Amino acid sequence: MKFGIVFFPTVGGANGEVTPTQYYDDGLHIAELADELGYFQVKLVEHYFFDYGGYSPDPTTFLAAVAARTSRLRIATGAVIPAFTHPVKLSGQLAMLDNISGGRLDVGFGRAFLPDEFTAFGIPLDESRARFEEGVEACVRLWTEDDLEWNGTFHQFGPVTMLPKPAQQPHPPVFVASTGNLDSCRTAGEQGHHLQLIASVATREKVQEALSVYRRAWAGAGHRAGTERIDLTFPCFVDEDREAAYRQGEYVERRMSEKMAAAVSAWATVKSDQYPGYDRMAAAAVGNGAAFDERVKENKVLAGTPDDVRGQLAEITDWYGDDIAIGLSVHSGHVPRADVERGLRLFAEHVAPGFTDGR
Repeated sequence: MKFGIVFFPTVGGANGEVTPTQYYDDGLHIAELADELGYFQVKLVEHYFFDYGGYSPDPTTFLAAVAARTSRLRIATGAVIPAFTHPVKLSGQLAMLDNISGGRLDVGFGRAFLPDEFTAFGIPLDESRARFEEGVEACVRLWTEDDLEWNGTFHQFGPVTMLPKPAQQPHPPVFVASTGNLDSCRTAGEQGHHLQLIASVATREKVQEALSVYRRAWAGAGHRAGTERIDLTFPCFVDEDREAAYRQGEYVERRMSEKMAAAVSAWATVKSDQYPGYDRMAAAAVGNGAAFDERVKENKVLAGTPDDVRGQLAEITDWYGDDIAIGLSVHSGHVPRADVERGLRLFAEHVAPGFTDGR
């Protein structure tokens, strides 16, 4: 098992919240510390307009800065959205980032799910899956082929030869980001892509089913056993004082719930066959942070003393296997940098040693 860190900003700068400049500066210092402490990866989202992720419209820019200030930490998009960027542009950005980092890039691709983002880009929601699939394939082929001529449904170009080619050959590891959609997990396994899963938004049974579908698809397609990578993301709050960890966690989860509720509000009036059940998301998001204790008991959130979190991770290993990487979501913008860094030190010194297998 390996441990990385995840940055998901849920701040917008109003009412005393941190500014973008402060959020990025804190994040760079946190990433430097993570590199020193032996964490294996830092991951950042792509979102727009809302306090829910809106400080990160271009994760590649921030990750390039991380790459310049670290030497071992892998850098990951979690995830970039092919539907919103032309594949020639996106593949070039990612290839450049892989070279800047010396071949440390993990590329997570996602479909996106916020209606207002699709509206702003002029993209119909019902095209999201097809655009995702075309975008991922086009990027991989641009990385690996010369004189590529592309005649897709949404993009036509070529013949072109992308420069630079990625530092990692034939290309950086490709991940599919998912909240547990079984079709997405199955397709990722069949195509030999790795998996990024947000385990904190689904029940244990749903996560287990998603992982089972993915692993069966991977094996059934003939991909080499044991080479698949699975990243699971959990919010994490560690303190020597359990009550202090819970106070911090309750506050951050409540704020994130509020920010998410605003971002998904459009689902109250939008329906799409591509997103079954998402029309209920707006109502569900309002109460997402209400029962923090229950979310901890269900291992959807890691919180408490180092002993507490070790116990949670032991259960998570029993549930999902020990061949996974855990992404600790620690930098929302609501916790002072000093507290985030103290938690990362506690985790690295008193939690991780019982589980890690190195970088």
